Amino acid sequence: MYKLLFVIVMMTVWLAAHALQTDQELAVQTLFRGKHAVNRAAHAAAQQLDAAELAEGRLIIDESAASAQAARYLQANLQLDGAGNPLPGSFLKERVEVLAFEVVNGDRAFPYTYRSDLYDYDVTLHKPGVVLIVRLAYPRAFQVMEPIEWEIKGTAELTGY
Repeated sequence: MYKLLFVIVMMTVWLAAHALQTDQELAVQTLFRGKHAVNRAAHAAAQQLDAAELAEGRLIIDESAASAQAARYLQANLQLDGAGNPLPGSFLKERVEVLAFEVVNGDRAFPYTYRSDLYDYDVTLHKPGVVLIVRLAYPRAFQVMEPIEWEIKGTAELTGY
């Protein structure tokens, strides 16, 4: 009888350890997918030049176009609706929140260092660019781990000049 009890206890421990490992692997995959999505969104936003300013020879990123493009890329890559909520079938379960979106235009002296004490982030830009910080929560597959949230940071500069 004690052997049967021992086997049941060991199976429970083994299943809990397996669930924890699976949750950890899925969390890392979620973080990587989120980081790639933020990087793509920042890069797409940084390429949104103001055509009128460009005609005058100035490299100025159109802030409204950049914001809209970043939102489109986040929606497409993370399977979100317009409000940042996950669509049915998305790997996420909670709303994705854009914490910071800043366009650093050519009217600043470069190299320019962007600092955010609130999100513990600093980056030096050598060209006009975009800084994007997003909060993403991991939807745990099992209830073995504590909830995980990340503040994913991405920066992109203009390319091609």
